[in-house]
Amino acid sequence: MRIATFNLLHGRSLDDGRVDVDRLAAAVKALDADVLGLQEVDRDQPRSLGADLTAVAAEAMGAVDSQFVAALSGTPGGTWMAATGDEQPGSASYGVSLLSRHPVVSWRVVRLAPLQVSVPLWSPDSRRPFLARDEPRVAVAAVLDGPFGQFTVCNTHLSFIPRWNGRQLRTLVRSLEGTREPLVLMGDLNMQQRAAARNSRLTPIATADTFPAPRPTRQLDHVLVRGALRASGPAEAVRLPLSDHRALVVPVEAG
Repeated sequence: MRIATFNLLHGRSLDDGRVDVDRLAAAVKALDADVLGLQEVDRDQPRSLGADLTAVAAEAMGAVDSQFVAALSGTPGGTWMAATGDEQPGSASYGVSLLSRHPVVSWRVVRLAPLQVSVPLWSPDSRRPFLARDEPRVAVAAVLDGPFGQFTVCNTHLSFIPRWNGRQLRTLVRSLEGTREPLVLMGDLNMQQRAAARNSRLTPIATADTFPAPRPTRQLDHVLVRGALRASGPAEAVRLPLSDHRALVVPVEAG
């Protein structure tokens, strides 16, 4: 079974700045993932041609089940606010998705609070400090009926603010206590692998630099496990013709 996580930058290419749903579909199909976690996913956003990017990806990979969960509703620069889960169909939103070629037994959503104050961070681009404002985050989990029985997969995109993302990760793992194992937690965690393992107390099974996409120097995207699941081969950071991240793909097996 192949597991993949991909921050898709709402489908935008760094080369031409455009969102092309056919290009997104081809990229997802090329990953050939059985279970796929997506972050920075748009639905009904003007900047993404009003497309449902989860539906585009689900069709491309042949998913039998998928779910999009909004972290924010409205449009960037406009009515950009925390999503509640009660958004009306057709309303613009942005969040994470979980897609599977294996049937889903149950779904679960975990909302993660943002840091309520602005914090100074350093910009490597401008080489100056700036005041950063956090935003709401969300995780989506599912119990899947997979090739080696039922197991849990969770996908998330954590805060870019150091230490706060560690707190979010610890909160998320606590919320998943008692869920069916093996447990797979994946996504853009905005931290390096050592911090991800320390904060989650889960085992990393995919090691590869994923950011920035052209010449990655850091691993911000991870696949972590608890229980009888292991990598059956090396992980790969796949460069695709969209996004500022590479997709992280790892084959897994029971054991």
